[in-house]
Amino acid sequence: MQDNNQYVDIFLAPIQKCREYRPKFGESRNEYGVLLEGFLELYGNDPFYSWIGLDSSLMYAAHKAADGMTSIYRQIGIGCEHLFREIIVDTAQYKDKDFALWSYETKTQSGKTKTLTLDGRLELKEIQNLELKNRLQNWIIACCKDLSVTQIPQNGVDFEVRQGYKSKGSKRQNADIDNATVAYSNGYLPVFAIFSSQIDSDIVLRYRNNRCGLITGINSDNPQTSLFTFCKTILGYDLAAFFKNNSEKFKLEINSVLKTLLDAN
Repeated sequence: MQDNNQYVDIFLAPIQKCREYRPKFGESRNEYGVLLEGFLELYGNDPFYSWIGLDSSLMYAAHKAADGMTSIYRQIGIGCEHLFREIIVDTAQYKDKDFALWSYETKTQSGKTKTLTLDGRLELKEIQNLELKNRLQNWIIACCKDLSVTQIPQNGVDFEVRQGYKSKGSKRQNADIDNATVAYSNGYLPVFAIFSSQIDSDIVLRYRNNRCGLITGINSDNPQTSLFTFCKTILGYDLAAFFKNNSEKFKLEINSVLKTLLDAN
């Protein structure tokens, strides 16, 4: 059974950590970051920075806000991942939560073994919800047709979950496509689930050309392109309604975190 209050807590838990964020200013030994007093001492003791006026609480606040924004996006992404995986567990009615994860081992350039874990998995043979299983099988076939994939993956779907996709960094794209290749070789359809509608059209084209499924937070009735429609019509959970119904809670939390980050103290 889905517990919407639990889903709210799962989504917000990583975001709430942003209140504790402090910039490090190269002080890697201090894992908790530098407080305002430490910053003023650090920059005040730097002749050049103090001469030109960077030893200022406003400068500290600017650093805290700028770096904190990156932290917010990162933690929202973690919240999206945790939420989506929990929805998969509940709607598929898995007997074991571990079925919602898939990992594989790869070799680094130094020859060491590294384990890579994807964010979510719909494993066909482990899905207890037979109606969902039938819908998913038809959805996989439709996605493969759109992607010109002739050999239908038999094991299910692997998901990489993101809150948005604003970066055009090739390193991340190459890693994603490598993951997709391994997913196909293990009998899974690789799908990227992006909660936001903001993703560069060039990235969409590259991923689809590499036979990756892509569902984003767009308003569309097509479950092969819309994350919210996929959740509602395939998983059987109305994710859009969840965010709409709890919007005030989310806005209050985000607003509180932003105020904390914008305050030098």
